[in-house]
Amino acid sequence: MPAPPATAAVTVRELRWTDFDPLREMYYLLYDERETNPLIGIHLFAERPSYADEVRWFSALYQRVLGGDAVVRVAEIDGQVVGSCAVGRDGPTATSEIGHTGTLGILVHRDFRGRGAGRELMRTTLEGCRGRFEFVQLSVNVENPRARKLYEEFGFTAFGRRPAATRRGTRYLDVDLLQLDLRAAARKD
Repeated sequence: MPAPPATAAVTVRELRWTDFDPLREMYYLLYDERETNPLIGIHLFAERPSYADEVRWFSALYQRVLGGDAVVRVAEIDGQVVGSCAVGRDGPTATSEIGHTGTLGILVHRDFRGRGAGRELMRTTLEGCRGRFEFVQLSVNVENPRARKLYEEFGFTAFGRRPAATRRGTRYLDVDLLQLDLRAAARKD
């Protein structure tokens, strides 16, 4: 995917059914990136999932969005999908004992990192979480200070660490656990 000029504007919108192929392709690229950058922040399977696996994943995600149990935003630059951010409900329903909490995952295509797509994805996704979740949690590799800085800019605070949470080959990576209290943000409005 050729990168447009750094000045191209980022557009963020809700997930569409037609986003499956560009998101799958971007996710597959992470398997190649892991070979040269073992510290990439997203958790991967040992082997690249099959196309059928990805269809099942996307179908389930899309159903969760339609059911109100997930907020997903997609970033575009010049009409190209360059990233996504999702917050999925931790519980099976909003009324379950853990239904008030969502877990955030974000992905930006490697050719577009550092150009504002991640920041815009976070901003619009978290806006969509207001009134739907009370807390949003995430994990970040301790060796990824750039991502952690972004999360902290949005008000995420650390509440723990999982040692050796990710195993990449023979290397273990610790992750910090961060949380954003959306109730506090609602009280400020």
